[in-house]
Order: sequence, then C-alpha cells, then structure tokens
Amino acid sequence: MPRIDESKPFIPLNIAVLTISDSRALADDKSGDVLADRLVAAGHRLAARDIVTDDVPAIQAKVREWIADPGVDAIITTGGTGFTGRDVTPEAIEPLFEKRMDGFSIAFHMLSHAKIGVSTIQSRATAGVAGATYIFCLPGSPGACKDGWDGILAHQLDYRAQPCNFVEIMPRLDEHLKRGKARAK
Repeated sequence: MPRIDESKPFIPLNIAVLTISDSRALADDKSGDVLADRLVAAGHRLAARDIVTDDVPAIQAKVREWIADPGVDAIITTGGTGFTGRDVTPEAIEPLFEKRMDGFSIAFHMLSHAKIGVSTIQSRATAGVAGATYIFCLPGSPGACKDGWDGILAHQLDYRAQPCNFVEIMPRLDEHLKRGKARAK
C-alpha cells in the first residue's frame, strides 16, 4: 500500500464521472454515486457527471468533450465493460487513448480477484491517457467502483502518495503536443 507524505500538499483534481448504461438515470445511478461521493470525500472536485447509453458514438462524443475541456483532469467511467452485446465501453474509449495503461487493468483484476474470485475475468476494465487527461473505465457495479477507487484511484490521484502517483507527472503528459493543457492551471 502506498504511504502518504504529509509534508506535501493535497492537490485537488477535477474529475468527471460518466455512467454508461441503457437502463440508469441519475436518480438510480448507484455506481456513479459511489464514484462521485468518494472523489469529493477525498478532496477532489466533481468536474462533471453524465449518463450516456451503450452506444459507441455517444460515449466517444462525451469523452472527447471532456478530454478537450481544460477543466477536466481525469475521467472515470462505470459500466459497459462486460461481454454482452451492449457492452461497448472499451471499443469506444480505447481508440481515443494516446497511451494505454495496462497496469490499471492488472491491478484492478488483482483487487477484484481477492473479492470475487475468477469472476473478475468477466470485466474488461481499462485505462489510458488522451489529451493530457487520465481515463479509467470501471465495471458498472457499485462494488467494482468502490474497489477501483479505494484500491487504486484514491492513491494514484493523490499527489502525496508515495513512492509515485499520477498527479506528479500531469504537467508532462502532453509535452509532446506542446499544448500545455496540464500546465495551464
């Protein structure tokens, strides 16, 4: 488990939460609630929250909008990572990645395996970076969202977490593009 360096300041991030579902609305979006509640409780800002259907163009349009928004540092999606015909989140989002984060999927499956055993193979959790924005795709269950946040994201999105974290490298995410989104704060 990472340790927290209390001598460093906490740096709040602007995090958007996207629920991908054909059957949920904000009023009954338990997984989106879990993520929004946890990120705010950790000290981050909920930059945006929305629900889109399991539709590749709709998912891509919303994620592209948030990638282009300098007020969004990270996007967390929930839903659409399974194997049914309507589960299209990885197909929609992975083509947007400039860099894929293979370790996220591995870490998520390790955490999940400890809780649900081999059933974890039914998830295609994925993550990457696009336009200096971190994107994490979690399954649609509240339990999976709790595991993903508590076990991985709460630490990696905390500047004080040691030995390393995603926040400390944010200013360099788009150095190859010379756009400076991460430095524009």
